[in-house]
Amino acid sequence: MGKLDGQKPAEVFHWFEEISRIPRGSGNVEGISGYLKSFAESRGLFCIQDEVKNIIIIKEATAGYEEEEPVLLQGHMDMVAVKEPGCPKDLRKEGLDLRTDGDWLYAEGTSLGGDDGIAVACALALLDSDSIPHPRLEVIITVDEETGMEGASHIDLSVCRGRRMLNLDNEEEGVLLTSCAGGARVHGRLAVSAEKISGVRMEVVFDGMLGGHSGSEIDKGRANANLLPGRLMRALPPEADARFLSLNGGSADNAIPSSSRAVLVVKEEAAADVRKAAETLSQTLRREYAATDPGVGIRVETEEKGEWEAFTRQSTDQVTAILALMPNGIQRMSADIPGLVQTSLNLGILETKDGCVSFDYSVRSSVGSEKDWLIDRVCLLLSLQGAEYTVTGSYPAWEYRRDSALRDRMVRVYEKMFGSAPRVEAIHAGLECGILASKLPGLDCVSIGPDMKDIHTPRERLSISSTERVWNYILEILKKE
Repeated sequence: MGKLDGQKPAEVFHWFEEISRIPRGSGNVEGISGYLKSFAESRGLFCIQDEVKNIIIIKEATAGYEEEEPVLLQGHMDMVAVKEPGCPKDLRKEGLDLRTDGDWLYAEGTSLGGDDGIAVACALALLDSDSIPHPRLEVIITVDEETGMEGASHIDLSVCRGRRMLNLDNEEEGVLLTSCAGGARVHGRLAVSAEKISGVRMEVVFDGMLGGHSGSEIDKGRANANLLPGRLMRALPPEADARFLSLNGGSADNAIPSSSRAVLVVKEEAAADVRKAAETLSQTLRREYAATDPGVGIRVETEEKGEWEAFTRQSTDQVTAILALMPNGIQRMSADIPGLVQTSLNLGILETKDGCVSFDYSVRSSVGSEKDWLIDRVCLLLSLQGAEYTVTGSYPAWEYRRDSALRDRMVRVYEKMFGSAPRVEAIHAGLECGILASKLPGLDCVSIGPDMKDIHTPRERLSISSTERVWNYILEILKKE
């Protein structure tokens, strides 16, 4: 018996539970891609699995719909696989432990993968059904959307005839998304020098922050845990001669990190002053982020005297400069669309490994020239501190269409079903629509989805009732007008 038996829509939650048994974090999609291929083949459906494991499944129109224009359904199979501290689950090998709490579906101790498992589940429910009327369905399920949209960039869509696309990667019911930002990843890598010094080794934890998606929640003003070690270093007394041993925080470049950890070595006689400075900064942060991250804090977890292989003064200063000087968060708001973030960046991953400190940034903008300029500034600052850098995963913005027959129809259907008008919006988060539109000239696309909260975090949850309403909405859109 399944954990979601009895939940409606039954066909959608059946498939959501099935795919939740398969590990599918970004970069670990072999299993889920193979499952989708087998699903299609067992039903006699046309299926393409390309070399990077993207999937295209085509189901011909039902009786009476043969002359209707095909509809593309699109989502991604990967998820941001993160877990709570102390959770023993190996997300590369194990599936999710689904739970419900009233109207909310979540996964015990981990992210849920509603982003974008709900798209896959809806597509499978449609493809599996013998009773739902629909035109030709062309289902596109990409890989590794969460780490730079590599799947969408690689996919060959020449087999697709449709030019109407429902992207099912939205997290707010009643919102029709029609435009999104473009973006890229910047990976910085600083080789650090080390030397033996004597002193007190301090393990400092920065946590209690809410984190979130660096596109949809960058406007919340939440603290970025990866920046705080740099701020602490600038707050320490010079006589402490504080050096880094390591810095680590965050798990995805497009997620605002909620915690980080820095290991320092300080002069033994200055240890008390360092503890005091950390506590003072902790209190300062609680005041600054009282409305957005009330739980933010800094604490020294362990202290140990000895001799340690720490960063040199120069390497410590270079890392501190990058953390302290690099822009982060919102850089510009749109002058055309009130409330829309136009340009931003996020330091999502900070890691020390093999004698190097790496910095992974997600850069976004709905204006291509601003995206390029911000990337150039990030790369310049990294290079000035001696770091190497690469830019990957660049994808174009999805530009707004003034003449969208699909959007107009979806507005009419929504008003008829729910008695109110949907909100037609643009978002700062990145979607694959811009890349796919560049491969399908004339593509008319709208993104929808059910209510989800705290995606890309272990607090992620999906509204069950909203999923049912959105499912019924999709079925109406597929019907003849």
